[in-house]
Amino acid sequence: MRRFSSRFPQTTLLVTLAISTATFPAFAESSMESLKLNFKNPPSDARPMMRWWWFGTAVEKPEILRELQEMKADGIGGAELAFVYPEVLDSHNPADPAKDLKNLPFLSPAMLDAVHFTQAEARRLGLRIDVTLCSGWPYGGPNTTLAEAASRLRTIEVPVAAHALVAIPPALEQGDSIISASIVAKIFVPCSFENGSVCGAPPPTPAGGRNSTPPPLAWDATTAQPLTLNGSSIIITPSDKPRTALFFIASHTKQQVKRAAVEAEGYVLDPFSHQAVATHLQKVGEPLVKAFGDIPPYAIFSDSLEAYGADWTPTLPAEFLKRRGYDLLPHLPELVAGGTPAAEKVRHDWGQTLTELVNENYLTQINNWAIAHHTKFRSQTYGEPAVTFSSQNLVALPEGEGPQWRAFSTLRWATSANHVFGNNITSGETFTWLHSPVFRATPLDMKAEADIDFIVGENQIVGHGWPYSPPGHKVPEPGWSLYAAGAFNDHNPWHPVMPDVTRYIQRISWLLRQGQPANQVAILLPTDDAWASFSPAHVTVTGAMQRLISPALMSAILSAGYNVDFIDAEAINKVGLGTHQILILPPTDRIPVETLKKILDWSVRGGKTVAVGRIPTLDPEGNPSAEITELTKTIMLVPYTAELTKALDKIGDPDFKLTSSDDHTKEVVGFIRRKLPTADIYFVTNTSNRPLQATANFDTTHRDGEQWDPETGQAAHVTASNLALNLAPYESRVFIFAHYSGSEPPRNSPSDSASITPLVDLSTDWRVTFTGTKETETEPTLTDWTTNPATLYYSGEAIYARDFTINTAQKNPVFLEIEGGKPLTGSPNSPPEHEALGPNGLPDPRITRTGPGMHAYYDPPIHEAAIVFLNGQRAGSLWHPPYQLDVSKFLKPGQNHIEIHVYNTALNAWSKLPPHDYKPLIEKYGDRFQMQDLDKVQPIPSGILGPIHLVTQDTK
Repeated sequence: MRRFSSRFPQTTLLVTLAISTATFPAFAESSMESLKLNFKNPPSDARPMMRWWWFGTAVEKPEILRELQEMKADGIGGAELAFVYPEVLDSHNPADPAKDLKNLPFLSPAMLDAVHFTQAEARRLGLRIDVTLCSGWPYGGPNTTLAEAASRLRTIEVPVAAHALVAIPPALEQGDSIISASIVAKIFVPCSFENGSVCGAPPPTPAGGRNSTPPPLAWDATTAQPLTLNGSSIIITPSDKPRTALFFIASHTKQQVKRAAVEAEGYVLDPFSHQAVATHLQKVGEPLVKAFGDIPPYAIFSDSLEAYGADWTPTLPAEFLKRRGYDLLPHLPELVAGGTPAAEKVRHDWGQTLTELVNENYLTQINNWAIAHHTKFRSQTYGEPAVTFSSQNLVALPEGEGPQWRAFSTLRWATSANHVFGNNITSGETFTWLHSPVFRATPLDMKAEADIDFIVGENQIVGHGWPYSPPGHKVPEPGWSLYAAGAFNDHNPWHPVMPDVTRYIQRISWLLRQGQPANQVAILLPTDDAWASFSPAHVTVTGAMQRLISPALMSAILSAGYNVDFIDAEAINKVGLGTHQILILPPTDRIPVETLKKILDWSVRGGKTVAVGRIPTLDPEGNPSAEITELTKTIMLVPYTAELTKALDKIGDPDFKLTSSDDHTKEVVGFIRRKLPTADIYFVTNTSNRPLQATANFDTTHRDGEQWDPETGQAAHVTASNLALNLAPYESRVFIFAHYSGSEPPRNSPSDSASITPLVDLSTDWRVTFTGTKETETEPTLTDWTTNPATLYYSGEAIYARDFTINTAQKNPVFLEIEGGKPLTGSPNSPPEHEALGPNGLPDPRITRTGPGMHAYYDPPIHEAAIVFLNGQRAGSLWHPPYQLDVSKFLKPGQNHIEIHVYNTALNAWSKLPPHDYKPLIEKYGDRFQMQDLDKVQPIPSGILGPIHLVTQDTK
């Protein structure tokens, strides 16, 4: 008798939702019945969206309409218009005009008319449309002049010989100006060739980029004396030693907008400048939103802030003096050199000022503009320049990205802000680096990432993405795609199961919007330490948090059975700590006194504060503070991160406690909880590629509950304590615990393994028809398509068909089961590695890529998805473990006919095509994108590769 891993392995009977309602007495609140019904048929606004790439923009109305209709049929709730680089040269074929392709220049009347058409048709179909308020990213383009382009502080060193009487200012680039000059003593620095630097000289900077490691300085900032600029030379007091004249230049990054459409090229704008942002809103925002007509877009969108190296603006000296109370310019040698407490204070104040300027002139201005235009500002408020956690409170719809569950992530940054500031929905850019190359990502890959995003707090998925592609007679399959991302349009062979994938996402997204967030732990982000660590070309708070919030710290909290939010001092000062029960201070030096007082008031009401590594002793300016020392006396100190899990066990009751013989289980099972007035919702998922067994205890006041199948809505009774939890690889569960009125639900403890009786072996004698070629073959045993030269390059559908006989009607449930999946080597929980992370914590295309990106490290028995038909009826789909399907109601005594429609990826057919020649495109438009991992475009295993059985489950 073998073990049976059903979707409800701890129950002995699968119960339909209607039967469950009759068997278990109604919850005390009628709203719980509504919760059940809505879970089974969730509202449409919980459907995932897609980023819809318009390449060129070379779009045509008939294809726009067709793709909108396909999105609707797929269960996709809408699209975000994203205008990106051209994929093709304009073509005109008088002999066959139907094959013409034309790029519509960005903001041209024809392109704006296409936007208007899209909004009208989407509205008719009930789809939401957002729009990116630029082409490519970040904001900028042809309307951004050099004067309004992103700026940076540049330092030029001019050697001054011993006994010299003058120093010669350097020649300046266009738009540059000298804002200050000083003379300093030289010091000996060993030559360093790291990053191409030589003996203290700056390393070469990539076009539009920033240095990753500053070179050693060859001068002493503490000896700096100001110089007075006077024409083409500066008179200086002679010295008997050689020195260095420092010229501080207000310069420009000259970064170009990335991935721009035709005629959208230009500089990235200065995010600290009110006028630069206002110009962009007038020249780009106004025509785009106007094109929507009477009904504006649901939201305007700003992608992650990637103004690399932007650390200056022309008004910065005046703004600094007004806000900080002293002149920045005499302190520029300290700011550039760093390394002293005085320098850290200047850097802190500089960083704080930059944050205030981007908050006011970029975020607040755009948000106010959106309100005035009757739309909402959806913003990825992280990256570079210096936005903080609380900056997210300045926009209507903060968004995150990145499935770094057990490390700092900008997705948790956004979900936490929404939890803290009371926004119920958090969208996330999802699947961005999912299983490169394009078209390689599968439904299982999608689930693996989506489930991690769910436990981090995301409840509105924005898939990345949907490539617009011309009709097949114009562009060969698999059509257009972004240079590096998943492709989730209907050019994907497995696309017929997309409605099942989106239904799953829709259900969980909707459920995780109910009630209130209930994460028990908050981590206080050390923003003041981040500002103090800034240096020229490195002005990113989220980048600093990659270092300040270690993966070990995150793992210690999560492994203790808690879920976690981030928070910063400004948020605590404004709104407090809410329902959080434990506050964690990572190793921190600086903290505002006002924040400490708020924390102590919260502690009086029962909150517990734990400092890890050290307790802060400095005020935000870096000054030792006796008041801070006094206020922190009651804070519990855990000297080492490794001791944090044990400390948390002693001071609180974790939300979700697992007991298992395998300690690794705690590292791979994740959860999130939502709290309703009369119920608790838990979403639990196995993020790993291996099956696991554990005993779960839920910290809820309700003794009983139900487990709901995320795909079918079926329900089964469970208890909140000592629950046997058996999860297949990447399997997820929903648990609802509530108070029951009337008689209690059954108290019997169901078995976690039921007796299984093999019924029919279906592993042989299939008739396989490849629908794309109409070829049919008989498979005595199940065979990988790529082992046959005739189907080596086949991408598409194959129908597996056969008959079988069941002698008598079955009283017990009958399951179709496909076995044989196995884990692959790799780390399922590693962060996306498709492009290495830059200092802002975001994928940086200038850094060498190190791996294939996130995906499910699992070799499934079906490559890649299947839809099952029994006796002419659709029984369901198979696209993730466990590959089992309840087919009881579709069977009949006697002869039955089964068809399994199997779909693979586009890679096999794509690998047969000759390499695409991008040289003509580059010659005309420049090198705007680089297709990634083309060496991985090769045939991969396809078809059904595991044993197939019908089995019955003994319900005695």
